[in-house]
Amino acid sequence: MIKNFENMESKKSPLRGDLEGLKSPSGGFRGLQVAFITGGTRGIGLGIATELAKAGFNLAVNGIREEILVKSVLEELSSFGVSVAYFRGDVSKKEDRQQMVDAIHDRFGKVNVLVNNAGIAPPERKDILEATEESFQYVLDVNLQGPYFLTQLVANKMIESKKQFPEEFFCIINVSSVSATVASVNRGEYCISKAGIAMATKLWASRLGEFDIPVYEIQPGVIRTDMTSGVQEKYDRLFQEGMAIQQRWGKPSDIGKVAAAMATGSMPYSTGQVVKVDGGMTIPRL
Repeated sequence: MIKNFENMESKKSPLRGDLEGLKSPSGGFRGLQVAFITGGTRGIGLGIATELAKAGFNLAVNGIREEILVKSVLEELSSFGVSVAYFRGDVSKKEDRQQMVDAIHDRFGKVNVLVNNAGIAPPERKDILEATEESFQYVLDVNLQGPYFLTQLVANKMIESKKQFPEEFFCIINVSSVSATVASVNRGEYCISKAGIAMATKLWASRLGEFDIPVYEIQPGVIRTDMTSGVQEKYDRLFQEGMAIQQRWGKPSDIGKVAAAMATGSMPYSTGQVVKVDGGMTIPRL
């Protein structure tokens, strides 16, 4: 089910402009640019959604939870004066991906920005000498195969939309991890999935260059979210010991601000590039 959340009397974004006359019969403001964010109701995804709402994007927010459980989040996003719609679906399932893309285009008419953010950790952190094929497949279905083929669907739509809206900016943002390059032997499947996303960024950037659709990658470091809540004590200690140059946890808004720069066209000549948001953690030091 799709739900619209609009509050046009609340906070205005400086990029929204005059919205008069833009409201469509189905609700929302089709004249604004549209961002589709997977896993956008919590953690890093919510941080990105918030910053894009501040920048004036209408939001197509995806998650797997029931709508009632995310209603307050969606209402908060709509308080920035943009149209927000929720699209429940599992990115690892082909039929869900197709249904979401079709529904978003019915609702908004286009997708300017795809943010492939949805991701999972292994159900259990196990040494790679003991990890199971089931866990490997489960993680890669969500973290790699899902976003790869979702990108395929959305990219084909973007190519058509570029013809209809030639002056508008379109891009794809992949959220991977420093685990794309930093080995963790107790969650090998996660590292491999993120390394795959890093290559997918290069592949899609290469393929979509002729259509002037840049593809970017953000590699977060250790970010304080529900995914990392179980290892908080460990990383508190590591930060104190100097694991990162900036000795603090990353915040979802740190990622969101970088995504907003990409989505608003502030990095137009950087397709295929990676921005590490890790507080300097991956800088080699003696």
